[in-house]
Amino acid sequence: MRAGSLTVVGTGICAGLDITLESKTCIERADQVLYLVADTLTGAWIEQLNPRAQSLASFYQLGRPRYEIYAAIIEKVLSRVRNGADLCVAFYGHPGFYAVAGHEAVRLARLEGFEARMLPGISCEDRLFADLGIDPGASGCQTYEATAFLIYQFRFDTSAALVLLQIGVLGEAVWPPAGDVGRLDILSRYLQRHYGQSHEVIVYEASPAADGAAELQQGSLANLARARISVSSTLFVPPKGPPSLDIHMAHQLGLPATPASDEPGAWARGTPATRT
Repeated sequence: MRAGSLTVVGTGICAGLDITLESKTCIERADQVLYLVADTLTGAWIEQLNPRAQSLASFYQLGRPRYEIYAAIIEKVLSRVRNGADLCVAFYGHPGFYAVAGHEAVRLARLEGFEARMLPGISCEDRLFADLGIDPGASGCQTYEATAFLIYQFRFDTSAALVLLQIGVLGEAVWPPAGDVGRLDILSRYLQRHYGQSHEVIVYEASPAADGAAELQQGSLANLARARISVSSTLFVPPKGPPSLDIHMAHQLGLPATPASDEPGAWARGTPATRT
């Protein structure tokens, strides 16, 4: 292995609380630290852990294409590793959850012969499940980046939960996002075709503060474009109805026609199947 290494870690959502002990130790012991987080509190906390820490926020320049921002961040990371530093890069949330820069930096560093790894963190989706009281195993869960969801013909199931990330930067190619309400209306109308106008959804935003409550806006798809949206907003769409049961397959598996619980995931979670 060449001199120099890369460890990409996630800070989670709440500053200093969501991060794993392993990731915290990596920040403290690294020769150099680069970080990109969503709030100043987390940035200050990282700089307390390692005085050599530097923010990557300056790469987000007005009117700059987002793909150029990511490419510049990746090159910055690799240049530090090539110079022999044992580098730790800290990203908000989970560093590999719908995040291009972390994965690409690790991949390229390994191709160049450097030791590189990624450590997990708590993502906005993890917080969403806890704050909304949702078990993704109950109906299944589908997660998409919102823009990709609209421009690619993904086959999604309305009987499973749907999570759409980054609705606050829907269709945005440059920084900062304009927050075009018309784009949110496009998403609303597309979802209405599959769920109906009155289907209730939740616009969710996790709180970065330990004692703060998540921001929840619940309403019908018809009114989605009126919601207050930020770059941290996520859309949760509950299932439209239960999935279809394949009775023949259930019999092949030695299961009764219905589980004891009406929830689709009851068998998988070991709920006693007493009804026939």
